[in-house]
Amino acid sequence: MLKKIILLGLLIGCLQTNLWAQKDPDAKALLDQMSERYQSLDGLKATFEYYYYNDLDGASQRSTGEVAVNGNRYKLVLPDQEVYNDGKTVWTFIKSNNYQEVTVNTVSKDTDELTPSSIYNLYKKGYDYELKGEKIQNGKKAQKILLTAENSKAQFQKIILFVDKANKDLLAWEVSDSDGGTFKYEFNEVDTDVNLGLSFFTFDPNKHPGVEVIDLR
Repeated sequence: MLKKIILLGLLIGCLQTNLWAQKDPDAKALLDQMSERYQSLDGLKATFEYYYYNDLDGASQRSTGEVAVNGNRYKLVLPDQEVYNDGKTVWTFIKSNNYQEVTVNTVSKDTDELTPSSIYNLYKKGYDYELKGEKIQNGKKAQKILLTAENSKAQFQKIILFVDKANKDLLAWEVSDSDGGTFKYEFNEVDTDVNLGLSFFTFDPNKHPGVEVIDLR
């Protein structure tokens, strides 16, 4: 009988430890601070570096870009395309040699979609989280948080966030997909003292004469 009680106690202890690791309260407190910090801003603009590599086939890519975010709106500028999202409509503007086109869609209602604005709140649904130590990121001391998808079929199985220990700004994030690829985004110059209106996140075809508009709504 005593042996059974001891074994039961050990089992409960293991279960409690596992649950603690899945929903680390210290990680949640930090994530909440990061999210609240973002929500308090009128907007932010930043330049970033983008990396992609795949251990399975050796593919790799590196690029730079600019991003602006305000609430659920964002504008993403890459070398060959620009993405505008005003919270209701998303415009994908492709710039390839002498040909230009913009595709118009209704914003997806998929709450699991990873975007420059959703990254700040993604942890709130469908992910476990835990602190994984600290590292120096762009010269700043960052706390590392691992998000693990609760659903084994989720598109993004693991996401690592690097949060500034001092002011709770998001400095970088790394995403692992279900195909063995890893994406990493690192902010460089960040301006949190900006006020971005709705028009900033809306594509204006009048400013791009000759562009082909493909409306898929």
